[in-house]
Amino acid sequence: MLKLNRIHHIAIICSDYEQSKRFYTEILGFTVLQEVYREERRSYKLDLEVNGLYQIELFSFPGPPPRPSRPEALGLRHLAFEVNNLEEAIFHLNEYRVITEPIRRDETTGKRFTFFNDPDGLPLELYEV
Repeated sequence: MLKLNRIHHIAIICSDYEQSKRFYTEILGFTVLQEVYREERRSYKLDLEVNGLYQIELFSFPGPPPRPSRPEALGLRHLAFEVNNLEEAIFHLNEYRVITEPIRRDETTGKRFTFFNDPDGLPLELYEV
């Protein structure tokens, strides 16, 4: 049986590196671990820490193909972040003009959540615990 320990990182390719870097660091508050420009690929790679538990790798590549990004699109559905207070998190995002969907309730757990998008339309979720 294969034994997987945990998720090591999540990789995101963005269309506008500076805009996405600002979004993930200044708005979502992730900590920069390392930033590298790879000349041969004309690509940035930004390693971000998410509360000491996870790592997001933010990449820029010239001319990446578009991908469907609705939460119900085929493939990876969305990336969800746990929060303690959904209203406070929504207020913070809205202060930066990040649009959030109306609050929904998980039919199975009864927990509340909402979706919003990163600068490239990647669906992100806030899930209240």
